Amino acid sequence: MKKTVDRIKSAFIATRPWSFTMSLISVSIGTLLAAEEGPVYWGAFILVCVGIVCFHATANVLNDYFDTRYGVDQPDCPTAAYRPQPILSGAFTPGQLLAEGLILAGITVVIGLILAFERSLVVLWIGIAGFLACVFYTAGPVKFKYRAWGEVFVFVMWGPLMFEGAYAVQRQALSLKALAVSIPFGVLVALVLFANNIRDIDYDSRQPIKTVGILLGAARSIRLYALMIAAAYLFVVLMVVAGMLSPWALLVLLSLPKALKLVRVFAQKVPDAADANTAQLNTVFGLLLVAALIINRIVSM
Repeated sequence: MKKTVDRIKSAFIATRPWSFTMSLISVSIGTLLAAEEGPVYWGAFILVCVGIVCFHATANVLNDYFDTRYGVDQPDCPTAAYRPQPILSGAFTPGQLLAEGLILAGITVVIGLILAFERSLVVLWIGIAGFLACVFYTAGPVKFKYRAWGEVFVFVMWGPLMFEGAYAVQRQALSLKALAVSIPFGVLVALVLFANNIRDIDYDSRQPIKTVGILLGAARSIRLYALMIAAAYLFVVLMVVAGMLSPWALLVLLSLPKALKLVRVFAQKVPDAADANTAQLNTVFGLLLVAALIINRIVSM
């Protein structure tokens, strides 16, 4: 019995559950934007949440599998120093981890098909695009992550695709507003990977891969990191000025002190928990945006 419990626990940890907040925030904001134009179908929303968590878990598990298979993750990699890498830690064999990834992928596909045929075929095309990006993020022959395209695809998946997908489930259409609002949050999610790549420049430079961090170098990467954080906040302000978002959206500025502190830390020395610290910023930013949309909906009723 204990072995079974330990195996389930290991399988759960291998999915990196602490990262799921990013996906849940994306689909929640997409749903709240759809709620401005009609009723929310809560059963569909719950199914979206389950599906997006399975999708995110699939991406994480396959990422670890292929990083190990291609020799990118080795015992001395920075990642293994702050979280248990499933294969390197001995918790899984490559075959076992791949099996977990395929099971999660199967669940994701089933949920996606249910939503597509019950709600809108728009969801099908968004799902196909997201699923292919998820698999070929590290899988051959494409390997986006190893060709300095990782940040772009993370932005697309956690920004436009998730926002539009959640919106389409509710309204059975796409939305320019959902696309626009997805940009600042998608940028901050992409910066989680960028922060990871900045920290790992020395290690990654010894591997047969390219990252934006390697191409720009540490100094320019840190400047770009700060610039993109500033751009995310500026974009929200501009959307408020343009009337696309209510003034309540300025609540995201409450996270600005955290952003400024993070930029100062990076300027002095990129921390070991660079990606985790950046993820904390986008979580706070995202939750404040969720709160702003909820408050605006309540006061507008």
